[in-house]
Amino acid sequence: MTPPAKSNEVEDFLTTLAHPQDVALRRLRAVILAADPRIGEGIKWNAPSFHVEGRHFATMQLRRADRLLLVLHLGAGKKAVPDGAIADPDGLLTWLGADRATWTFAGVQDVDAHAAALQSLLRQWMVHA
Repeated sequence: MTPPAKSNEVEDFLTTLAHPQDVALRRLRAVILAADPRIGEGIKWNAPSFHVEGRHFATMQLRRADRLLLVLHLGAGKKAVPDGAIADPDGLLTWLGADRATWTFAGVQDVDAHAAALQSLLRQWMVHA
């Protein structure tokens, strides 16, 4: 299976967006895409969103100028991540329910400092998406 290519749709969106956290946003996108070669991307909720095999599992929220928010979700169906299924020893996720969690990044240094932990969490999350 050929891995999904970077989306021109997302690249075009980011080019016209001119977000104050552009460097962090692009670095976060790269870290997410590097977590697994099956990850594809598109625009959902007016922001970059990531999917595997057509199932969306993470979407950026770009409303704030001073930080980025990554929303991990399980799609439209009423699913839940089983208790203990996501190992987050550093407590980096903020759980909003059994089917979604968020992670806030203050800037590019924050993204870089947590890149490995983020990729580990994403690989765990994708199993349930």
